[in-house]
Amino acid sequence: MNKVDDSENAEVRAADGDDRELIVRLAFGSMAAQTMRAAERLRVVELIGDRRRPAADVAAEAGAEPQPMARLLRALASLGLLREHASGSYSVTPAGALLDPNRPDSLTSFVRMFTEPTMTRAWEHLDDSVRTGRTSFDTVFGTDFFSHVARHPEVSADFNAAMGQASRDTAAALPHAYDFGRFTRVTDVGGGDGTLLAAVLAAHPGLTGVVLDRAEGLAEAPGTLERQGLTERCALTTGDFFRAVPAGSDVYLMKSVLHDWADDQVVTILSHCRAVLPPGGVVLIVDPVLPERPGTPTETGSGTGTPTGGEADPEVNLSEGGVTYLTDLNMLVNVGGRERTRRDFEDVCRRAGLTLTSVTPLTGAAPFSLIEAVAGPVPAPGPVPVPTSDTGTG
Repeated sequence: MNKVDDSENAEVRAADGDDRELIVRLAFGSMAAQTMRAAERLRVVELIGDRRRPAADVAAEAGAEPQPMARLLRALASLGLLREHASGSYSVTPAGALLDPNRPDSLTSFVRMFTEPTMTRAWEHLDDSVRTGRTSFDTVFGTDFFSHVARHPEVSADFNAAMGQASRDTAAALPHAYDFGRFTRVTDVGGGDGTLLAAVLAAHPGLTGVVLDRAEGLAEAPGTLERQGLTERCALTTGDFFRAVPAGSDVYLMKSVLHDWADDQVVTILSHCRAVLPPGGVVLIVDPVLPERPGTPTETGSGTGTPTGGEADPEVNLSEGGVTYLTDLNMLVNVGGRERTRRDFEDVCRRAGLTLTSVTPLTGAAPFSLIEAVAGPVPAPGPVPVPTSDTGTG
């Protein structure tokens, strides 16, 4: 008879009702996402507005059947996006209001993109990606993610808009989280529609800027700069950060770019930044930073970031990581990249001739952190793989 050493095994208890509810809720998660997608496509929140409206009225304006619309509204109320009243009418909750495309803080494009088959179909093959380590998107669609997006203008527009909406919290936090005033020019590498750089330039009148991206990534950038009155202070440069990064700036900024790519490709991007970095210049990376060990805080400030630990092995709470662990899997199945720990970032920076100097969580823009790197020893030359796929936007 084998004995079990309880000191090395987690305590097992019988599942209760809360546990079963959790499993059922998770299994229905994709249905909840598609319910939200249907609400966006039918303009439900926009049609209800700031009033209480019966399902029949919403259905009439949406061109839908009254009874199915009532069922949809009821489901949206159960998700916390609408409020159902005793009269049978519905109103919009603060969370639901973010699905109104007319709001400046709207997340409609973000919802549309992340519930789109382009983003979700490869997830059906997550188990294959885990077994093989390969990106499932390429198998499902016959090409890589960014090439697919570039060939489909409507998807490309949704993707660019979604990335712009996803950058708003960061755009509000970043300009005041770093001393940009000591620099003269910022290049936003893979900067997409320019949302992030526009916020930095607006807060620091002495700066000028450059947004670097592929042509499809820059499609919405002229409008962003014009609305902010920044067309004279910011240039748009069409290019491929796997080939080169333009010289002339003392800050090279990139948000949600490096997590799209595998380590060798990240080293290529960072090496191009290092090649044009002037004395005193910095590379700023805005990405989530995973803890070195699940359940431990992300190391911040200067230093090696080496975690401390003793003999105890307590249970950890991964829920504190928010959606970052899911975005890590999204990188696996769709683009081939990954989220990284501080130690991971130190490694790719070192390989590119950079030294990571600090990691600072961005208050109000969780789960993002600001990672600063400066010029370090230039690594020995060697072959650097260049991907054949199109680059994406950050």
